[in-house]
Amino acid sequence: MRNTVTILFVFALLLQFSCSVKKFIPEGEKLYTGYNLDFEVPLEKREKATLQAEVESLIKPSPNGKLLGTRFGLWAHYKGQKDKPGFINRFLNKRFGEAPVYLSNIQPDRTLGVIMNRLENKGYFFGESSNAVVENGKFASVHYNITLGQPYVLETYQLLQDSLEVMQVIHRNLANTEMVKGTRLDLDLLKEERTRIDQELKAMGYYNFNPDLLIFEADTNQYPDRRFDLYLRFKGDAPEKSKFPYTIRDIKVFPNYSINADKASADTVIVNDIDFIQDELFFRPELLEKYILFKNGTLFNPQISRTTSGRLSAIGNFRYVNISFDEADSVRSEDGTYPLNARILLSPLNKRALRAEIQGVTKSNSFVGPALILNYQNRNIFKGGEIFQLTGKLGYEQQILSGEREAQQSIELGFNASLIFPRVIFPGSVTDRFKFSIPKTRVSLGLEYQKRTDLYLINTYNASFGYFWNVNRYVLHEFNPISLSVVNLRSTTPEFDEILEQNPFLRRSFEQQFIAGMNYTFNYNQLVDKERRNPIFFAASLDLAGNGFGLVNELTNSNTPGFIFGLEYAQYVKGDVDLRFFHKFSKEVVFASRLYGGLGVPLGRSVSLPFVKQFFAGGPNSVRAFRIRALGPGTYIPEAANTSGFFDQAGDIRMEGNVELRFPINKYLKGAFFADAGNIWLWNDNEALPGGQFSKDWAKELGVGAGLGLRVDIQLFVLRFDLAFPVRKPWLPEDDRWLSDFNVFDSAWRRENMVLNFAIGYPF
Repeated sequence: MRNTVTILFVFALLLQFSCSVKKFIPEGEKLYTGYNLDFEVPLEKREKATLQAEVESLIKPSPNGKLLGTRFGLWAHYKGQKDKPGFINRFLNKRFGEAPVYLSNIQPDRTLGVIMNRLENKGYFFGESSNAVVENGKFASVHYNITLGQPYVLETYQLLQDSLEVMQVIHRNLANTEMVKGTRLDLDLLKEERTRIDQELKAMGYYNFNPDLLIFEADTNQYPDRRFDLYLRFKGDAPEKSKFPYTIRDIKVFPNYSINADKASADTVIVNDIDFIQDELFFRPELLEKYILFKNGTLFNPQISRTTSGRLSAIGNFRYVNISFDEADSVRSEDGTYPLNARILLSPLNKRALRAEIQGVTKSNSFVGPALILNYQNRNIFKGGEIFQLTGKLGYEQQILSGEREAQQSIELGFNASLIFPRVIFPGSVTDRFKFSIPKTRVSLGLEYQKRTDLYLINTYNASFGYFWNVNRYVLHEFNPISLSVVNLRSTTPEFDEILEQNPFLRRSFEQQFIAGMNYTFNYNQLVDKERRNPIFFAASLDLAGNGFGLVNELTNSNTPGFIFGLEYAQYVKGDVDLRFFHKFSKEVVFASRLYGGLGVPLGRSVSLPFVKQFFAGGPNSVRAFRIRALGPGTYIPEAANTSGFFDQAGDIRMEGNVELRFPINKYLKGAFFADAGNIWLWNDNEALPGGQFSKDWAKELGVGAGLGLRVDIQLFVLRFDLAFPVRKPWLPEDDRWLSDFNVFDSAWRRENMVLNFAIGYPF
């Protein structure tokens, strides 16, 4: 009964909003409600839809927006314009108000003129168009009618002035043109053709060429059926230097450039015909030369110059990278090209930096707390662009949102040292294989002390050696052929010993103290293109550990299988994939989705993954309707919600899917509706966790949740609050897993089902 009353109240309120707008419309004005468009053109359905969408983008202004069928923003504006609006009306107007769009603001004839002009630019001449205003009391709309015939299409494409050398070069590259027979007479396509020619000529050394020097002429008089001949020629006043290529004759590099530096005292070192000028040795020339792709005697190419600039910036030692070219002489050389000088000015960052940070940390496992981080950095430590970093961390964390489980606390102390070489440290030269970005080599050593109060004390030692590099602006690779980790469980409490005793799999995952292997990560990220409407993100990783040791033990018939150097090692294969798809309805209204799958297969004496490598589900970045580590494995649920569940509810397999609709509320507040589904499973059966092993019925064991979110987005960071409730609980009997009632007004139901997640940043 209470739900029914609430629904009726909300409906009445919305109805009141929709009716109350009409009385505010001034005399002599009519509120513009939008347009109708009849669009007739002899095209296939998909082509017609694309052209119609472009036409509709020209129809402006847009009418006042609607929210659930009401013009709430317009209503808020009118209420806020009263003589004494009051605090609430002023607030609503400031946050949500929309100025009214009246029929008097619309200029249908002018809009129609803009549309027909655009269509003529796309080859549709002699179309018919009309418009009419449709009035309905205090409201009005506009009806547009556009009928088009067949567009003009290309018959032949010819170059004039073919005696010019540059026109002969263009002719040899016509195979790459999109202006083929049957192409529509489209102004945008002609502009793209000029740009294509400009890019190809620039890549062949034509330093002074630009697309505005080319003129297209169309002849439509030769054919009766809307065909045309296209001619391309140079402008009559085109500069002579624009018609010839340029060759780089002199390259000078200033590795420690400063405006106030004394250039007279600088020394010059020549490496492969490149002059490196520095007053004292700042960067070793023989190493810096490998980043420069253009050489003395090569034709000017802007793309190679941009790639060189990116490679130099990626070293991480320079604040500014400035590559400039100057015409050396006004007389052409014997080879028919003009000479060009190149100058590379590199302004370095500060060599040493010391930074202290006090952080508020929030983790995906629902631990939050303060942390003090000290970081020392030394750039160019060996005068080859190397970066040395030493980081120390002291932190305290408290588990929140643990539900009925006993909250845990953690004290962490860690040190990490890393040395990054901006080149490949490998026998033999592989640098020439990479053009966009030279791989970097990273060597790191780390120590972490972690004390979980009332449970255990662990020391962890880490070491790794590997490479990371960008193939292009979208693709990142990271490969660590050496990855070592030693976990020393120094002490445990009787409570934790009891947890391990009840779960032999968990005990084994803590006993395997030595993790040695290799790992690889691949990232493909289109989100760097802010204007892309449907970006995707794809990541995959592969982690191998202990297999080499297992092979050695097997070949040598070791008396202590599973041990190396007196330590028990973990042996497994683990991989995961993460696919995300985004559709932008507008700049801020986004549909986001994610599919995630992870699989870890324990091998040898290992019966499960090491605890630090296991998967878990639930929490702010997973299935949000379930608390952290409160979902799975499979249909398992602890008999009591206690600390042991935190360790029990982890697994070797994870599958998950998420969808989310994100929308703006105002400048700083964003909203979202979301749904999540997923779970974790074990690879091997564990008697301590009944129902946890992966089976063919995995789809019936997915936990499903839904909810709504509020995000405070101030650009520097995002504070996220997600309120969710479970739709499907996998641990219940199979016929009772789906949600049967939704009673948000019942405090017991809310306490049992509603989960509030707090995190920093978006979930994916």
